[in-house]
Amino acid sequence: MAKVKRSFLEKLTGSRRIETEDFSEEKESFIQPINNIYEEEETEMILNSSPKKNMQIQQEENLLSADNSEGQLTIDVYQTDNDIVIKSTIAGVKPEDLDVSINNDMVSIRGERKNEEQVHEENYYYQECYWGNFSRSVILPVDVLAEKAEASMKNGILTIRLPKADNTKTKKIQVRGF
Repeated sequence: MAKVKRSFLEKLTGSRRIETEDFSEEKESFIQPINNIYEEEETEMILNSSPKKNMQIQQEENLLSADNSEGQLTIDVYQTDNDIVIKSTIAGVKPEDLDVSINNDMVSIRGERKNEEQVHEENYYYQECYWGNFSRSVILPVDVLAEKAEASMKNGILTIRLPKADNTKTKKIQVRGF
């Protein structure tokens, strides 16, 4: 092989130029063992997995992630000229199973969605609905009149109307002298 003058970068980094035919031989010798490893792992995973085993793993993951935590409601909060309105889809919950409380500048919604039918875990194909306790708290963007708030539920949608407090009115008081 003829002596090739090394570039400044090659001298600086200690690297060497690889010709394309040298590279293709090195590439083949490097890639082959990696492909064999992946094929062996993939074959082992397929042989060792079964639908029942996968279901058990998924159930264990669900139990670990559940750890008695509450579900969280999705909500829409918007304003009209006179009200702050909060809407949430709460299908399958009776109005008496809901607790809506207003504390200073925060509204909290709590409840429980009860599954009336008992189904064994192994009979589920998919289980995406949330059953159990849920809650959601939202900080209100403006002051409201809590004593005039109204909550209603129609077709599985909870609507809470909170009248805005009119902070623009100025109340004048008379100063007494003693």
